[in-house]
Order: sequence, then structure tokens, then C-alpha cells
Amino acid sequence: MDIIIYTDGAAKGNPGPGGYGAVLMAGKFHKEISEGFRLTTNNRMELMAVCAALELLKFDNSPVTVYSDSKYVVDAVEKKWIAGWVKRAWKNVKNPDLWKRYMAVAAKHNVKFVWVKGHAGNTYNERCDELAVAACTGRNLPADTWYEQNASSD
Repeated sequence: MDIIIYTDGAAKGNPGPGGYGAVLMAGKFHKEISEGFRLTTNNRMELMAVCAALELLKFDNSPVTVYSDSKYVVDAVEKKWIAGWVKRAWKNVKNPDLWKRYMAVAAKHNVKFVWVKGHAGNTYNERCDELAVAACTGRNLPADTWYEQNASSD
């Protein structure tokens, strides 16, 4: 069964409180997820949404199409920037923890990305934005630990 995932990230300030949202669909199955963090960046939330959604998949080798309004995420995968980052041992790469997390989970599936224009009326992209914004405005948000420990080098 083909799986469709829409993702989005948000940050109030960049860096600032942030959150992500994702909508996963496969046949009649529909699931929404979101989470917020007290200090992070928009790009981290865009990528974390993808990681969290892919990590929910129960069956390996699933055909997955991820729709994202993040050129950062879509281009890094589709233009194969990640291969260059690996070759240079992640030197001068932002968010290496999340890119490694992405690579580990994406290796289990057949993932392709499609860029969608944000805030352009796409129902699922708009829903992901609502989820992400709501997540970053929550109370008692947890730490994005890697970011908080490495922000000065990011």
C-alpha cells in the first residue's frame, strides 16, 4: 500500500519555541502527529516531522511519498546533497543528528519527496502547519536536547 505523508515545521523566532506536524495516510488509514520543543529552529522542525512520521511506519520497504514545503529537506534528499555531507563526514552541516536519524529510517523504505508551496491552500499542508504552530505554543515544552547542547556550533 502506498503511503502519503505531509509534513511541516514551525518556530516562533528562529531559534525559538518550535513544533512539527505531520499527516500520514494509507488507504483508509489517517493519522496526525505533532510535538513541540522549547528552543529549536524551523529547519530542524521541518526535518524532525519527516523523521517522526517515517518512524511510525510498521512495515519495511513501504513506498512512501513525503510532501513538504521545505526546500531545505526536499532538495537535500532529491538533489542528493546528503551523499556529499556523508563524504565530508558531516563537516559544516547543520542538523547532522536529524539527517543521520532520517537516513536510518529512510533506508528501511522507498521514500521520495515532493515539494509543495506552503500557505497556498493545500489542505494537508495547511493542516500540518496548524499542528506545528499549535505544538510550538504549548506549555512546558521539552528540550530539543541536541540543539540546545550544540546551538553555538550550529
